[in-house]
Amino acid sequence: MGDKTMPLEDFAATIESGMTIGIGGWGSRRKPMALVRALLRGDVRDLTVVSFGGPDVGLLCAAGKVRKLVYGFVSLDSIALDPHFRAARERGALETAEYDEGMVVTGLRAAAARLSFLPTRAGLGSDVLAMNPDLVTIASPYDGEEYLAMKALPLDVALIHVNRADAAGNAQYLGPDPYFDDLYAMAADRAYVSTERIVPPEDLLATGPAQSLLISRIFVTGVIEAPRGAHFTSCEPDYGRDEAFQAHYASSAGDGAAWELFRETYLDGGEPDYHQAVARFHADRNDRNDRNDRHDRQARHGGHGRAEGSR
Repeated sequence: MGDKTMPLEDFAATIESGMTIGIGGWGSRRKPMALVRALLRGDVRDLTVVSFGGPDVGLLCAAGKVRKLVYGFVSLDSIALDPHFRAARERGALETAEYDEGMVVTGLRAAAARLSFLPTRAGLGSDVLAMNPDLVTIASPYDGEEYLAMKALPLDVALIHVNRADAAGNAQYLGPDPYFDDLYAMAADRAYVSTERIVPPEDLLATGPAQSLLISRIFVTGVIEAPRGAHFTSCEPDYGRDEAFQAHYASSAGDGAAWELFRETYLDGGEPDYHQAVARFHADRNDRNDRNDRHDRQARHGGHGRAEGSR
């Protein structure tokens, strides 16, 4: 079947400025964050990004790497909007195509089928046509019913993160939702899959049913083993979203000096440096919480003593 495994650094070297990149996952769930962080460390620019966006979009916007964003939303799920995306959108720093979520799915399906468009009802009766004047409607040749003609969203590259994959590129999700990652892979000329663990092919069905084998090796160009490679987004059931670190990311975005410190601490080094820095963040946070708990207990104990002495 062929071994498609590759180091994270080799993946990043294959991405060129001006490409159209589709990023799988959904909001702040199972995003290929290790692949995104690898792009941040490179020199690529002027990307067109297609995504149901989360911090993947936010980080790329913060680094000035996005020329155009095609999206249905950009959310951190437990935080309504990614702050870097919001700032870039408000200052007009990138071109946007904001579609209904069903339109994005239809565009990916058209690209996967190598069609120029597909008809859909999604977006009809909304302002989406006014916001995107390049879109048109089409009448059905059978009954005359009007549909929106959603143009295809072909991708140069798709980036996807899964729970397990084999060396040939067969990719498996074990969480509650596939998030249309298979469509991203099929709509792209090349697909790179990062995974929590590379396993022998026979082990894939030991952890999930056949329908959890979401992506066939025929669509995959490279496989990158990246434990906790979706962090700080979730990768259920391996781990949930790191809410504390996500809050730190979002709060740092609102202050220039705080963001520079965040970037230097977590993004400028390699992937092992990132995970070590995150571990230190949690250790420091736990130490602060322990100190606060001790202080609170001491304050309560002292308060009781004063109350008893006054009676």
